[in-house]
Amino acid sequence: MSTALIVGCGDLGTEIGLRLHAMGERVIGWRRTPPAASTSGIEFEAIDITVGAAWPGAELLVIAAAPGRGDDYEHTYLTGLDRVLQSMDAADAAPRRALLVSSTAVYGSMSGVVDETTPIPAPEGRAAVLLEAERRFLDFFAGRSTDAVVLRLGGIYGPGRTRLIDLVRDGRAVIPQTSAITNRIHRDDAAAAAVHLLTRPGPPEQLYLGVDEAPAELGEVLRFIAGRLGMPEPPTGDVERTRGGARRCSNARLLASGFRFRFPDHESGYGHLLTDGRRRHP
Repeated sequence: MSTALIVGCGDLGTEIGLRLHAMGERVIGWRRTPPAASTSGIEFEAIDITVGAAWPGAELLVIAAAPGRGDDYEHTYLTGLDRVLQSMDAADAAPRRALLVSSTAVYGSMSGVVDETTPIPAPEGRAAVLLEAERRFLDFFAGRSTDAVVLRLGGIYGPGRTRLIDLVRDGRAVIPQTSAITNRIHRDDAAAAAVHLLTRPGPPEQLYLGVDEAPAELGEVLRFIAGRLGMPEPPTGDVERTRGGARRCSNARLLASGFRFRFPDHESGYGHLLTDGRRRHP
């Protein structure tokens, strides 16, 4: 049995940890507030990574930290990451493989098809912070015996992540008048992709995009959900989007690695979610 450390063991981190535990790994989960009770097999520890903690020793590392409400992105993504890397440095540790969960938000408002090789000119705001976190992570492991990989995830949906369903059900959904491409991934596929990259034979590439196989117009997704709910099609109108753009993210590299999706498109994913009784991990 080897040990996996999940830093930021929230909903996604817990799903990753559960899958690793089922494969026979001992799993330690760091989070600010562990669940009150856990029978999952994950050994939760109350750790604020922005303060730091001693390295527990692990052959596999996942950093899936995300800011809470009101938290500063730089404080979580950069200060928190630095503290984790410093703890490894102090222990002279080198896990066998390390994975950083990032986001396709690094592409900002870019349009067209993007992949792992697409240059990102003059990133700002959240994109700049995420790219800097990726750089620090990969630079830290350069020249060490660790296989380091960054997984940029699209918009995650799944148990407890039902915003679009709630908008349609409540009658608040609006189909955008202009093109609004969505690049999504079901929570279970996001976790499965992380485990795949952590455990696949041979060294992974340094960067992968984690999105499903069919980027879709937001209006198409909303119409599908409305149809499954037996509700009328949402109205069309002006929609202010704070994220996204008109880009289509390519997952060709992830597929070439041998990964296969359980939910390759929004119809399979949301179709299952509408009947899925599971809740988000506490």
